[in-house]
Amino acid sequence: MQKQLFIIDDDAKLNRQLSEYLAQFSFRIQTFVRPSDALDAMRNENVDCVILDVMMPQMDGFTVCKEIRKTSTVPIIMLTARGDVTDRIVGLELGADDYVPKPFEPRELVARIQAVIRRNNPVHENDLQAVGDLTINYVKQTVVSAAGPVNLTSAEFELLAFFVKRPGRVVDRDTIVDNLKGTEWQAFDRSVDVTISRLRQKIGDNSKNPKYFKTVWGKGYIFIGYETEQAS
Repeated sequence: MQKQLFIIDDDAKLNRQLSEYLAQFSFRIQTFVRPSDALDAMRNENVDCVILDVMMPQMDGFTVCKEIRKTSTVPIIMLTARGDVTDRIVGLELGADDYVPKPFEPRELVARIQAVIRRNNPVHENDLQAVGDLTINYVKQTVVSAAGPVNLTSAEFELLAFFVKRPGRVVDRDTIVDNLKGTEWQAFDRSVDVTISRLRQKIGDNSKNPKYFKTVWGKGYIFIGYETEQAS
């Protein structure tokens, strides 16, 4: 089945060039120079991935990302002419799944699109897994806590699943990056820390009194969900 992409960028020429290139990979593509038009269209259409520029006059990409995340977990790849690490962190904090600085190789963008779509439609175990107050559905890629459904991005879900399957082991940032290649996270920046921090907030994990993720300073993180479950 063809996957539908939304490209939101005020550069009409780039939109046209990207559309022509991505069409070779059997994507259905809609382009928007006005973010408000894209947000309107998302209310009525199924979208498999959003390619989102940061620098736009009507509404910047960070604001658009925030609006999308109010109602959708669709994978978002942000494009920017800026290479500032701070911009990448802000994008991740708002729920972006990946970040590609301009200029970029179109084939690399295709690989990243395919990776985030694959993460959003994973082939995992056909059962549910309960850890602490969390119930994880690997098929539907959903998480429910004692308080109700937890709205995770595909990157957050993959990170949680990665740790759940490695309980009691200290995992450093390099190992996380190596195993979660789809996100193309870089170990030298704070991408991993930001995503874990955001995940902690959503599943009700307090870093000072953790139930799931324990920080091992200078080394990485350890998943302790099973330990706290047995203790209770």
